[in-house]
Amino acid sequence: MAQPLLTLSQREQLLANGRRTARGEEIDPPPVVKLFMPDGAGTWLLTEMDPAEPTRAFGLCDTGLGSPELGYVCLLELAALRGSLRLPVERDIHFRANRPLSAYAAEAQTAGRITV
Repeated sequence: MAQPLLTLSQREQLLANGRRTARGEEIDPPPVVKLFMPDGAGTWLLTEMDPAEPTRAFGLCDTGLGSPELGYVCLLELAALRGSLRLPVERDIHFRANRPLSAYAAEAQTAGRITV
């Protein structure tokens, strides 16, 4: 059985960050979770979820086309994605953020991909 995309703790932290943004705070938190395609080039570093629409997450999105960008992604669509070997998107259980999202984004823009 596949692991869920988010743990309860990650979901709570993503929602907490989303509530801060919804209140108008300008935040630059470290990514809460890294999702990736084990048989594809997609990688997502997520920092928040929209509290009004909790299937919508924000973060650094890299579809593997050489232009990672900050934006929103639908968690339901990520859960339905399959790579070349039909494997689902997974959560990187070893990922630990060590800097704010803006630093990961700047590095990814230079490299043309997320490099963690």
